[in-house]
Amino acid sequence: MRHAALLAAAVTAFSAGAAAAEGCRLALALALDVSSSVDAREYQLQTDGLAAALVAPEVAEAFLATPGQPVRLMVYEWSGWHQQVVRQDWVTVADLADLTAVASRLAAQGRSFEQYPTALGMGLLFGARQLSRQADCGERKLDVAGDGTNNDGPTPEVVRREAPALFQGITVNGLVIGSDVGVLGRYFSAYVVQGPGAFVEAANDYNGFEVAMRRKLLRELGVIQMSDATEPGRP
Repeated sequence: MRHAALLAAAVTAFSAGAAAAEGCRLALALALDVSSSVDAREYQLQTDGLAAALVAPEVAEAFLATPGQPVRLMVYEWSGWHQQVVRQDWVTVADLADLTAVASRLAAQGRSFEQYPTALGMGLLFGARQLSRQADCGERKLDVAGDGTNNDGPTPEVVRREAPALFQGITVNGLVIGSDVGVLGRYFSAYVVQGPGAFVEAANDYNGFEVAMRRKLLRELGVIQMSDATEPGRP
């Protein structure tokens, strides 16, 4: 009951003031795990990996594949119940300069949190709220990276059960990181990902984050390389 009451308040607050975005083919929210299980070196690999992935030639080409129907992009960090911070607010990606600017901002920023647990459910709720501002986009996708299961606050399944309307029309994909990605991938498949074509990508450690993020972005942007493709929901 406590979780339900707090979630109801959070959903109400999250929904207030939501604004319609300019038309776009895809709204893509990228969520980065900054919980205490991510050390300083891993955080840097994650941040630098995302920045590099965004400007990789094949990824940039996928972002810009449909002139006149742009992708809108935002990035946030998540950890504990109340620890979610937007690192890049919604931006329309119209050319390579837009992606380069986002990558540069991310690379120059410091870490938002480091001593908090893994509130994956609240991280999902925050992302769904951000995507509610992009309701007129053709597709809305939430890309959640994480190296552990929920250990703080309501679980992902509870969050979705208590706020079904907020998640309606949103596809959630996962990127799991760690030495035991099989177990974590199954957890994400069961409790985190949702929607048509939803899938889980995997990196065995943070050294592989950039390559995994490139694969993930290409799939989310509508490009599947047959050598890299995996079955939906499996790492």
